[in-house]
Amino acid sequence: MPDSAPTSPAPTHSWVEDLSAFLLEEDGVEAIRLNPEEKKVTIATMGKVDQKALQDRLSELLRALDERWTQPGHHLPAGDNQHPGLFQLRQDGDEVTLEKPSCLTAPRFWKWRDFEWPEPEEIERQSREEWQAMAIQATICGVMLVAGIIIERFTSLPPMAAVSCFVVSLIAGGWDAAKDAWEKIREYQLDVHFLMLAVAAGAVTIGAWEEGALLLFLFSTSGALEHFVLHRTHREINALTKSAPKQARRLLPDGSTEVCGVNALQVGDMIVVRPDELFPVDGTVTSGKTAADESTLTGESLPIDKEEGDSIYSGTLNMWGVVQAKVDRPATQSALAKIIGLIQNAQHLRAPSQRFTDKFGTRYTAIVLASVAVMFFVWWQIFDIHPFQNTSESKSAFYRAMTLLVVMSPCALVLSIPSAILAAIAWGARRGVLFRGGAAIEKLAEIDIVAMDKTGTLTAGEMKVSAVESFPPGQETRVLQIAINLEANSNHPIARAISHHGEGKGMTAEKLAEFQSISGQGLRGKSGDGVSYVGRRELVASSPLGAWLEKVPDAPLGSTEVWVVHEQLLGRILLHDEIRSGSRAVLEKLASENVRTIMLTGDRRAAAAQVATALGIAEVRAGLHPEDKVAAIKELTEQGHKVAMVGDGVNDAPSLAAAYVSVAMGARGSDAALEQSDVVLMQDKIEKLLSARKISATARRIIKQNITISLGAVIVMAIASLFGIVPLTLGVLTHEGSTVVVCLNSLRLLFVKE
Repeated sequence: MPDSAPTSPAPTHSWVEDLSAFLLEEDGVEAIRLNPEEKKVTIATMGKVDQKALQDRLSELLRALDERWTQPGHHLPAGDNQHPGLFQLRQDGDEVTLEKPSCLTAPRFWKWRDFEWPEPEEIERQSREEWQAMAIQATICGVMLVAGIIIERFTSLPPMAAVSCFVVSLIAGGWDAAKDAWEKIREYQLDVHFLMLAVAAGAVTIGAWEEGALLLFLFSTSGALEHFVLHRTHREINALTKSAPKQARRLLPDGSTEVCGVNALQVGDMIVVRPDELFPVDGTVTSGKTAADESTLTGESLPIDKEEGDSIYSGTLNMWGVVQAKVDRPATQSALAKIIGLIQNAQHLRAPSQRFTDKFGTRYTAIVLASVAVMFFVWWQIFDIHPFQNTSESKSAFYRAMTLLVVMSPCALVLSIPSAILAAIAWGARRGVLFRGGAAIEKLAEIDIVAMDKTGTLTAGEMKVSAVESFPPGQETRVLQIAINLEANSNHPIARAISHHGEGKGMTAEKLAEFQSISGQGLRGKSGDGVSYVGRRELVASSPLGAWLEKVPDAPLGSTEVWVVHEQLLGRILLHDEIRSGSRAVLEKLASENVRTIMLTGDRRAAAAQVATALGIAEVRAGLHPEDKVAAIKELTEQGHKVAMVGDGVNDAPSLAAAYVSVAMGARGSDAALEQSDVVLMQDKIEKLLSARKISATARRIIKQNITISLGAVIVMAIASLFGIVPLTLGVLTHEGSTVVVCLNSLRLLFVKE
């Protein structure tokens, strides 16, 4: 068989390591106790701890971990475990406790506190309330600023009236910045919020009330815009979460039904789904016929017919028929749950350029403060400018220092990348393109080679059996039965096609005493009548029947063959696959963008060549095992190319991991492929690759524009302020204006057309 059967991929990064890192980073936090099933978290602390700041950091960690908890293989067996690094790990049922190394008496002084586990609805509500509160504060700041200016310039009211308006404006505009700055100060850190407050306070000390209020108005407005972008992303995620059903109708042994929560369903349970109800979990139809609206999952607008043997997916809508189905996966491992986890995790995976600006912004703050202090004394002591008193001919050294502090603050630079990345993730989530972090968005536009698997990528991946042959003739039914027995343990498209073909003939899989997947070759099974093999032609070629095989003609062009080898029987099953309707247009578009395309497939060269000819692919590498695909990716990479690998099967997972950018086809692709992918094309349409590249290129262009705007404003205004030719008002307008422009520029990504 061209591809091997599914195997569970090893986790690339353990959730235990994330918890360990969290404990190491948090001073005063000694242990953490989690119960993912009941969504409970308790933390042991010793000494004084800022609970609000700890809750914020914990919420971010738990949102990232939620996706890992839903993956098989991450829960530990009951009992004590010693984790590397001397962390003590214990599990009691669904509850897991991780403790820092400590002396025997230390736990007596720990104080255990319950914290909130972030739920999607709560996250969306909080993000909405945050940006709305910040928008209200910015509005109050702006209104009172305008009122103060009007009173000061156009009325005869006493000066204190205008000052009172400016004070209210300063408080409203600086409230959120003051909270953030205070949290950082308690951690002995300074950031841009501290800089803004310092400048505003400095402006007030020299009587520039209007400039200080204007600064905080623009700063609070840009902050509200940033949180609005984040809220839009949370809203897209929550739209998917809300589509997940909460209850199911379970079929009992006596034929009656009971309503239960979806989390109570176990693999193998039978459920009944009526018309206009959501399918509660992923499963297989056992009786009845209907059609499913899968648009919430794949974006496919047309209903998909469902009958006995077909798969159903959580969150999709049963259109008209009553069906019974067997539960294949728990609710936490459904296709919909995987998608939600991918998006949630993506928000916390930063782009390379964003990681750079994070570090740059932190160090830059200290550099700015030091530079301003030095220039204050330079203007005062060397250029003999009065330290605090402004004159009609010249501004004071302190005024100049405050202006320099304003124009050199890195607000726009710090926001330039994350605002664009978040907007791009939200754009993709709405259109069926899931980016697993900012790095994927930045890198996809850089690729110059796209390597594609054939089955399930360039072709529809829904194989159909065209013929069953036995040698000698007459044993075709037995050949099919052996294949069904082994393929029932695989999720490969070929395995599904053979199983579905057997079901149509009323045949079911027989239980095997032994089963084994032979990597890159096929499957082996043992039953009461002996050992059987199903797989590639090489299985027969490497056996004593190899010489006889030379007399058997190859499968017809465009067909795939699966050989069945038994102690007393030999045969093969011929299958065919259809080319995806949009494949040729995608390849032509990539060629017009000077992107080279290569087919990497495990199929025979003749079958691969036929598809390549039909699609116009110049380079084909056929008959590849998983390790051969990895070698091909590495070879191209060593030649200096940036390669994107597009695939959907377990056998594609190693090459996906080796590629510069990995793209998985469809939310219904294998867990291994999804685990290794940077980008998931949810709608199972190859055309979405072009959409992903378009938003990647647009996001990169906007990021460059944002960096140019932010750095350009800093450099130009900093040079001008050194010569004292920039008034504080102009410095405020330029600096904070560039921040607002950067946020608005990033928001343009939400409105890009496919």
